[in-house]
Amino acid sequence: MKSNFVSFTLATVLFASPIFAAEKDWNFGDGVTDERWSLANPDYALCDAGLNQSPIDLGTPNARSNISLSTTFGTASGTLALAEEKVQVNFSPGQGQGMNSGGILFNLLQVHFHTPSEHAIEGERFPLVAHFVHATDDGRLGVLGVMFAQGAANEGLSDILEAHSSGDGTPVTFDIATMIPNDLNVYRYMGSLTTPPCSEGVNWHVADTPVEASAEQIGALRDALGQTARSLQPQSTRLVVAPTE
Repeated sequence: MKSNFVSFTLATVLFASPIFAAEKDWNFGDGVTDERWSLANPDYALCDAGLNQSPIDLGTPNARSNISLSTTFGTASGTLALAEEKVQVNFSPGQGQGMNSGGILFNLLQVHFHTPSEHAIEGERFPLVAHFVHATDDGRLGVLGVMFAQGAANEGLSDILEAHSSGDGTPVTFDIATMIPNDLNVYRYMGSLTTPPCSEGVNWHVADTPVEASAEQIGALRDALGQTARSLQPQSTRLVVAPTE
């Protein structure tokens, strides 16, 4: 069973997130109204019935602690994957990129983008977010979300957008560290994939400080993606840990 779960997980996040079937049968809505994706496909029932869904507003944490999180991000190579509502880089394996959260090693699989950011902080959504999707060797998913605020051009985004102009399947190499805050402090909670099938059990880490991207970079990704933020989901009784002030 474990090998089947890992295989499903890796296939899901490599060819998805946003999670796409061979032929995409759902779309993002306005980011406010419930999407009701289960009406498009009963396999997406968890999207509407799940109790631990993402994204959420991180502005009402019920605990504070500095999560033990370290990363090994640097220059990495991958392949650009483009589709409707999708800009993603799938990384080649064996590059040593990833994060260690609480002593658990998560290996980086891919990064994709949403406009605007999916998580909010006290009601504020940033204009762009990168989701760095990871998995442990036994198939547990971990995502690091990094939001972008308008400012100076971002080196990593420049390399990705240059590859984007060449189309789907273009090789791309960039320094992931340029897309990560220098002081990486995160919100931490258990949630779900933010797109169908909305699988739960995802270890979410969301940086509390944005990095900068130029207005042109944000605009280019917005033009490529459109409105690609899921509506905010109830926090309910989940533990949401914020960094210490």
